[in-house]
Amino acid sequence: MLFRPIWGLHMLLEITNLWVHYGEAVAVAGVNLNVQEGLVVALVGANGAGKTTILRTISGLARPTKGEIKYSERVINGLRADEIARLGITLCPEGRHVFPNLNVMENLLMGAYLRKNREEIEKDLEWVFKLFPILKKRIRQMGATLSGGEQQMLVLGRAMMSRPRLLLLDEPSLGLSPLLVDTISCAISSFHEKGLSILLVEQNIRMALSLAKWGYVLETGKIKLEGSMGDLFKDRAIEEAYLGNAEEGNG
Repeated sequence: MLFRPIWGLHMLLEITNLWVHYGEAVAVAGVNLNVQEGLVVALVGANGAGKTTILRTISGLARPTKGEIKYSERVINGLRADEIARLGITLCPEGRHVFPNLNVMENLLMGAYLRKNREEIEKDLEWVFKLFPILKKRIRQMGATLSGGEQQMLVLGRAMMSRPRLLLLDEPSLGLSPLLVDTISCAISSFHEKGLSILLVEQNIRMALSLAKWGYVLETGKIKLEGSMGDLFKDRAIEEAYLGNAEEGNG
């Protein structure tokens, strides 16, 4: 199924025939994927399907063997990770990678290290604290001492402090309670309402359905299905075949 663009929206990210190898092993095999400006697009699939590799390759942390990645009509494969970040692409990786020996405020300010306008940084800090009030209460607490849910809020807040144009989210609900999953989902909706484009890797299908309009199903490095999220997962058999009931074990 071909990607059906929404009229009037700019194609922000275009991935064509992407191949990625780890040594002799094929991690991604000929993937074609697009993200239009202002949309949330989900990339779903079982563990080991290649989802994280795709995000790492977009952000410059992994190198493609073959293919092309275009961001706002510019080819970016071959650029360093810091160069890609400066273009407005921010990766929020799986595993809640806070800076353990920095406090909450210092972690958030690390997200803004490329920015110069102090007044705008202060405004964004207040927005993050409004979104995650618990972070303001923990402002001087070291990242390593936060709970798992608080660390996830912190890494999302830090990502937003970079003012990205495209946010790459890798399993933001992983290991969280249902209540915290709802909190994170509401936060991602708020990011989208600010006009942010998001490529979301997520095994919690309920969460992915609530956030994304378009989705790709990845299996062993290849796109097996593509379409509107509602169409992809209205059939329970599709969910079971491609995701192995991942939703039931998440949260």
